[in-house]
Amino acid sequence: MIKILNSKVKKFDIILDNLLSKRKSKIRLNSTSVIKILNDVKKNGDKAILKYEKRFNKNKIIIPKAHYINNTIKSLDINTKKAIDLAYKRIFKFHSMQKFKNIYYVDKFKNKLEYKYIPIESVAIYVPGSTASYPSSVLMNAIPALIAGVKRLVMITPGNKGKLNPAVLYAAKKCKIKEIYSIGGPSAIAAACYGTKKIKKVDKIVGPGNSFVAASKKEVFGDVGIEGMIAGPSEITIVCDKFSNPEWLASDLIAQAEHDNFAQCILISKNKLILEKVSKEIKKQLKDLPRVNIAKNSLSNYGILIQTFSDQKIIEIVNKIAPEHLELNIKNYKKIVGKIKNAGSICLGKYAVMAMTDYNVGSNHVLPTNSSSRYSSGVSVNEFYKRISYINLSKKGIETLGPSVITLSNYEGLSGHAKSVEKRIRRK
Repeated sequence: MIKILNSKVKKFDIILDNLLSKRKSKIRLNSTSVIKILNDVKKNGDKAILKYEKRFNKNKIIIPKAHYINNTIKSLDINTKKAIDLAYKRIFKFHSMQKFKNIYYVDKFKNKLEYKYIPIESVAIYVPGSTASYPSSVLMNAIPALIAGVKRLVMITPGNKGKLNPAVLYAAKKCKIKEIYSIGGPSAIAAACYGTKKIKKVDKIVGPGNSFVAASKKEVFGDVGIEGMIAGPSEITIVCDKFSNPEWLASDLIAQAEHDNFAQCILISKNKLILEKVSKEIKKQLKDLPRVNIAKNSLSNYGILIQTFSDQKIIEIVNKIAPEHLELNIKNYKKIVGKIKNAGSICLGKYAVMAMTDYNVGSNHVLPTNSSSRYSSGVSVNEFYKRISYINLSKKGIETLGPSVITLSNYEGLSGHAKSVEKRIRRK
């Protein structure tokens, strides 16, 4: 079911590139299918949203009433509430340490330079919800926004046949979210971006989603802000050795595969026997999985077991994949971790499991996918700030630095720049 590759075979790197590209191209193909929906919502607003909600989510209500939200939350069991409370506390504490300090600097000419972090005014958080519900995604996106000081937080989440998940609503209440819209997919992204009569547009949209949501966010970028990464279908790469537990490894791969048909699970080892044991264990564990069809599709289409023969090759492969989640389930992970530069998050050792980081460890689970960890990072408090420079030049400052600016601007053929400075330093 799951592909097995040997790094010593001829053209291994090309084969791996092709397998990774196959998934990326499938995800990108969805871009063309969302444009029509985005344009329809932009033109027809709430009418278009309701049409797509009825079609895709069997939903007739866009804005749930307060009494419905409160009654739904009351139905949530106490243990789930306590689990959300614990996760909230730990995520808040870790992200509180990410606050930035404004910079203030005065140079020897008494020029004053400032760099201030300003909270974004309004942010929409996308929370998946039609096939599964993720209160953890509410916490991971809303808590950093709260810490940054975002004034208007909006949650967009698709209901299941018109019903919203009580845990998602409880997490939203915990995060002081007052605007909730029961919408999902490309039409929800369009509504948050362009606005409608019922939904006021926002400045930025964050949050994970399936390939259609990811494609929609990429299409509207420029009209609205999005994360500095691609938060699309999930990925995990695990490095293991002969000391690893094959039962644990199989469960880690399946945990990621159950997210989405396009999820990608990769296992790398120098030990062939462990790969064979994990392959057998996957088949065994899948029998008891509720989301078995999704996991099977993910593993058969995009799952890979890779046998390699050196630490250097492992490092090379991991940096090429640039996975969202990386687990170094090996005895001596310190030997290679410093050389791995491309990953959204890295779990170190046999007990540091990706599933824990998805909930209450405290780190963020909204991470770069589709190899975008080569140039971007997961969601943090920084995601909800914009930064402004303030410049106050003294008379001495412009008179001292101005001639150099005149020289450079003239060199670049921008004489207007030069004259703008000249007029201020010309002595009477």
